[in-house]
Amino acid sequence: MEMATTNLCNSSFSIINSTHKRTVLTKQLSGISLLPSSSNSRGRTSLNCRSRTPFHNSVKCSVSQATETPTAEKKTQLMRRRDVRNIAIVAHVDHGKTTLVDAMLKQSKVFRDNQFVQERIMDSNDLERERGITILSKNTSITYKDTKINIIDTPGHSDFGGEVERILNMVEGVLLVVDSVEGPMPQTRFVLKKALEFGLAVVVVVNKIDRPSARPDFVINSTFELFIELNATDEQCDFQAIYASGVQGKAGLSPDALADDLGPLFESVIRCIPGPRIEKDGALQMLVTNIEYDEHKGRIGIGRLHAGALRKGMDVKVCTSEDSCRYARVSELFVYEKFHRVPADTVEAGDICAVCGLDDIQIGETIADKVSGKPLPSIKVEEPTVKMSFSINTSPFVGREGKYVTSRNLRDRLYRELERNLAMKVEDGETADTFVVSGRGTLHITILIENMRREGFEFMVGPPKVINKKVDEKVLEPYEIASVEVPEVHMGSVVELLGKRRGLMIDMQGLGSEGTTLLKYKIPTRGLLGLRNAILTASRGTAILNTIFDGYGPWAGEMSTRDLGSLVAFEEGTSTSYALASSQERGHMFIAPGVDVYKGQIIGIHQRPGDLSLNVCKKKAATNVRSNKEQTVVLDTPLDYSLDDCIEYIQEDELVEVTPLSIRMSKNPKFTKKGR
Repeated sequence: MEMATTNLCNSSFSIINSTHKRTVLTKQLSGISLLPSSSNSRGRTSLNCRSRTPFHNSVKCSVSQATETPTAEKKTQLMRRRDVRNIAIVAHVDHGKTTLVDAMLKQSKVFRDNQFVQERIMDSNDLERERGITILSKNTSITYKDTKINIIDTPGHSDFGGEVERILNMVEGVLLVVDSVEGPMPQTRFVLKKALEFGLAVVVVVNKIDRPSARPDFVINSTFELFIELNATDEQCDFQAIYASGVQGKAGLSPDALADDLGPLFESVIRCIPGPRIEKDGALQMLVTNIEYDEHKGRIGIGRLHAGALRKGMDVKVCTSEDSCRYARVSELFVYEKFHRVPADTVEAGDICAVCGLDDIQIGETIADKVSGKPLPSIKVEEPTVKMSFSINTSPFVGREGKYVTSRNLRDRLYRELERNLAMKVEDGETADTFVVSGRGTLHITILIENMRREGFEFMVGPPKVINKKVDEKVLEPYEIASVEVPEVHMGSVVELLGKRRGLMIDMQGLGSEGTTLLKYKIPTRGLLGLRNAILTASRGTAILNTIFDGYGPWAGEMSTRDLGSLVAFEEGTSTSYALASSQERGHMFIAPGVDVYKGQIIGIHQRPGDLSLNVCKKKAATNVRSNKEQTVVLDTPLDYSLDDCIEYIQEDELVEVTPLSIRMSKNPKFTKKGR
């Protein structure tokens, strides 16, 4: 019977390889369920057969141990550390990474029982808390059964993919978090592709399993198909699946039988993700993958120690390449314990640490042994796809609110951003006070703009433009995969909108029992500029848009992203109720009474194509003729556009003026002169 069962497993796995369908895994024959299990000692991947009764005491890891065995020549040098695990938590935006980390920290007794702990502990940045997204990756660690687990929480938005790419250099495995209803989304594909390229072990966590419309079987099947599409090896495809609810702090090996805590998840991390492979007695090597800044300690380089040992006060060599090296001394050394950096005298290979004393350290550089150290391969990230021009503020209100207004201030701040933001590029523009900033997407650049205005900067930015390529005399433009979740009642208007912007539908499917449809389009990046607001308007605020860079393709042709013109202030002054009462008949206003405006400022959206100049500072004539009754003025509520909305709204001849207290839009005076 045992031999028959083994044969059944092996034959099932060959069927899976030939058909590339996960559904065979869940097929049950004679009450026996086929589920992924550990590989045998000969390196041949097999499947464990077990009864349908879920078990909680042991986790069967599905990562092949054959891939972990070092080559014969290095067998004497390389070894695995069994007391450390380095993992990154990766997922699509809003699939519950940070909430899951919260639960892991709480259950590992990082905090006192009576200590107040806020939600999304890892999102420590003000901007992250306001927007509800993770922007910067964060390090923390927990201890589980004498094993230290270094956890890195990563951003989920595609515009911060550069942050994810370099973080994967520090870890041996990833927890791929997937929503139990949505399944794999565009960013899931991106982060999984990078993890597989790095050869990392993957544990799939089906999160939010407590949702009413959860469909775990579909999610597991879709994830398996994604592994196949990304050319994963047999060992990688045989992943361990864990079902969890980050909010409740529960996990299990079956969606119907969750444990009372995250024990099965911790067990999976210990057993399925290998310890770091190190050269314990080799020459010191540490690749710097992140930078932090402290007012007292200066620049702090963060990375994983690949070989040797690092000691406090040690003289080291900092290398960019074989020929470019300089010498420095480590003044302080820290490791991550629980939620804080803790001073350490010595750090052994395999652990993640923070190094002080290297004032000019950069991301991608190697801290190596002073005598025989060699640099590690530098970090490479994908090229940016969108660019925007930054220039000094030229409006009549310049200097009213900002602290830093000169081109020198602007230049220093933008080039300082390059030190930690590897996916961003800055170039000098056409004039001395203009700079071109390139990034992964509009959100990538608007986060920089928002941070700068909070630091006291005052400047102007132009509309986003895509970065095209020219290959064999043909113009190629970037394309993205756009996923739109929309209720069926609004699907028609959203499909029409995407079609106008040269989008090509590649998939359409229903989502659970919530009456929502998932549309997938391949669309030029140009078509995405201003699309988010248009889709929200068309769907009455119910649609969710997600995008991920796909590649470069042929130029899609001309397209119109905005049909209506702008209402422009006629003169400088203060807006009045009297003037706005007649002006609002021309369109939707951005301003209320009592607001200072200047000539050329955009004060509203025209209801027709083309711009229209208005005098919103006109006052009612004061006469000695007393009317029988004073006229009552009823004004519409003005539109409240955020920074992202303004960036999406403006066109070629318009600018956004950014100050610490205000965000205004205006016509570009350079284009006005050309028109005359």
